[in-house]
Amino acid sequence: MAEYGEWNRKGATLSDKTAKKEYGVNRDFIVKGIRAGRLEYREGSVWGNPYIKILRRQLEQYIAEELGSDCLTSSKTQTELRKIKQEMADLKKRLKKLQTRRTELEKQMKT
Repeated sequence: MAEYGEWNRKGATLSDKTAKKEYGVNRDFIVKGIRAGRLEYREGSVWGNPYIKILRRQLEQYIAEELGSDCLTSSKTQTELRKIKQEMADLKKRLKKLQTRRTELEKQMKT
């Protein structure tokens, strides 16, 4: 069972679409867990597109039991690595813009 307020806590829930992206599990795997009574869920819809909202803690526990803890660790590592690479790319873009602006300002000061 979900803890009190767990559904409202930031990062404690995720949709089936996000679960596919972060953990590599498909909707059928999630539905199987729901039918087995292992996952609590809530249904939602955004712009007419339905989704299933589940608790991250329960999903991670279910993945570890069904697919193994190695699979869970691997998917979490891949997700973290993807986020780090994205952040690095964003920082490189920002650094390039700042360097360009710095050279412009230096040219203005020389004239």
